[in-house]
Amino acid sequence: MNAVDTTLVPVMARIDADGRLASAEPRLIDLVRRAGGDLGAPLPIPELAALARLAVRLGIAIAREVTVADGSDDLDLLVRAEPDAEGVTLAASGWYARPAWRAPAPAVLPVADPVVGEDDWRWDADAALRITYLQPDAGRRYGFDAAAALGEPLNRLFVLAEDEQGALPILNAVAAQMRFDGQQAELRGTGRRVRLSAAPRIDQQGRFAGFVGVAHMLEDVTADDDAPAAAFPEGFGTELGRALRAPLERIIANADSMSAEIEGPLAASYTDYAGDIAAAGRHLLGLVDDLVDLEAVEREDFTIQPEPIDLADVARRAAGLLAVRAAEQRVHIDKPEADEALPATGDFRRALQVMVNLIGNAVRYSPAGGTVWVRSGLQDSAACVIVADQGKGIAPEDQARIFEKFERVDGSEPGGSGLGLYISRRLARAMGGDILVDSAPGQGARFVFSLPGR
Repeated sequence: MNAVDTTLVPVMARIDADGRLASAEPRLIDLVRRAGGDLGAPLPIPELAALARLAVRLGIAIAREVTVADGSDDLDLLVRAEPDAEGVTLAASGWYARPAWRAPAPAVLPVADPVVGEDDWRWDADAALRITYLQPDAGRRYGFDAAAALGEPLNRLFVLAEDEQGALPILNAVAAQMRFDGQQAELRGTGRRVRLSAAPRIDQQGRFAGFVGVAHMLEDVTADDDAPAAAFPEGFGTELGRALRAPLERIIANADSMSAEIEGPLAASYTDYAGDIAAAGRHLLGLVDDLVDLEAVEREDFTIQPEPIDLADVARRAAGLLAVRAAEQRVHIDKPEADEALPATGDFRRALQVMVNLIGNAVRYSPAGGTVWVRSGLQDSAACVIVADQGKGIAPEDQARIFEKFERVDGSEPGGSGLGLYISRRLARAMGGDILVDSAPGQGARFVFSLPGR
């Protein structure tokens, strides 16, 4: 009789709401201690910590294959991270050990490294253009997983762009074993643009051994917020919506049916997986909708047909649409009274979209037991709705950034695509109004949505 393969039995651990290791079975706690951590301390294994944070941010269980360092070896693990109100449960199986990947033989640095400016950061690559070094704070500052990128091909981190002659400067530099300083690229998955420059590494035998490089951050938007920006090819959002919306809606409907056991009882694990699938499908569908709206508001010919609306009624309707979500998070929405009216000029559907985004954000970032206040009134000749929460607030230096595309104050927190406030402000301004924010760390946030009064 064969013995049970213990590598197939998941090893369990528990991460609390503050990211600290609350408990772990022996094999996992031994790995944590070898990495310099212990119970009651933050998880010291970046790959596991990042997976736990991602599960919390998306609000769904996630299973992935990860590779973690263990002394001179690498461990290949299959890890499932399942979030709940008190933290995250990790289940790690596989535990396949193999010799760690190592960089090529020692190389001699070039005489003059590329210049690193205040907003720039260092990267190195070997002769096969695999990443061997990333400046430690770069991932945190610019929204990518630096630990996961090490050892990966350079194009897993950067989407390289051709120059005016249709060439990639970095490849020309590899062929000639020379410096380059004009490789345009985008940080994959973030929307941030960079310019790459690098000097070649030459090993002790005089052979090309890779690059010592710098990523120079470029501005993604112009100073004029109303100027159109071509973030996607024309028609991209519409085509994406047409291709994905129907399949995603079928996936969500089928997953909801399984989770509700409409066709009969199922094992608990299957209903849990079905719930995860439905939640992930809704997240993707929301992103598709955001991209369709993004394409619309950035068209040069985008206009809104103004009409008489009651902005207080719009606010009440938005609060009603978010009542279930707020109840699930134990947040109270204090909305305008039923007899309040606030005549304004705008587009009803677009105004409702803006209000849902503002109130939804306030609910998301409010603590359990907190209140979101929605107040309406006139300021000078403008009709205004104020949405105030009891969240942790927004620092002054971040208040302009949150209205930019794909920007979020803290990418590790649960949230959307980083497009909601950008789209909402564009819509508000297209209707002749605006969105302003007033906040301070620890004092919540206060958003003011204004439209022309009537």
